[in-house]
Amino acid sequence: MLDIQSVSKSFSGAQILNRVSLSVRQAEIFCLLGPSGAGKTTLLNIVSGLMPADEGQVETLAKRTAYVFQEDRLLPWMTVRENIELVNENLSKTDLDAILDEMDLLKSSEMYPEALSGGMRQRVAIARAFAYTPDLLLMDEPFKSLDFSLRARLIEALLKIWGKNQTTVFFVTHDMDEALWIADRIAILGKSPAGIVKTFEVARPRQLTGEEHEAMKRYIQTIWEEDL
Repeated sequence: MLDIQSVSKSFSGAQILNRVSLSVRQAEIFCLLGPSGAGKTTLLNIVSGLMPADEGQVETLAKRTAYVFQEDRLLPWMTVRENIELVNENLSKTDLDAILDEMDLLKSSEMYPEALSGGMRQRVAIARAFAYTPDLLLMDEPFKSLDFSLRARLIEALLKIWGKNQTTVFFVTHDMDEALWIADRIAILGKSPAGIVKTFEVARPRQLTGEEHEAMKRYIQTIWEEDL
């Protein structure tokens, strides 16, 4: 679905990305894991076309790409329903109601963003992305500012709607737990100028026992300590 080949990027003479290469398979959740400031958002912006690469290329089979940012970017003068309808005017009321229901937003559909909590606003942003019916969904640390319990609920909601749509997801985060909760595969981005240090399959994705989860965290931590 997505193929990134030898992508490099610099700002004001400082190299941020150094020949990054990775591939994302159709219908999988692929997680790019790396420390804050490593260049994860920069890579997403290149993939989305918001920013050009200095070197390398990005090829995708996706005809429709959606992007969920760290901030929700809702239009304040529109209701929840209107914010979502805006991206896909051909979406039927039945399909829209189904998405709202999956994200537990149906009862809040006529509210304006200012009346919503941070977690609800982010659910609207995710619902809006799925309503666009993308082939590829880019997600830039969308749960970064949320507490643990709210983040867990939003991840559960995301996985529920992804399970029905099977949209290809390219998700970036600096949080190891988050990556292990959500991903089929994880790529670890190293220190700046960043390159891919390791890519690996997650054993039993989204079904890890507590012991397996902690073992994989230790594995990731070892890789980070060697590189950082």
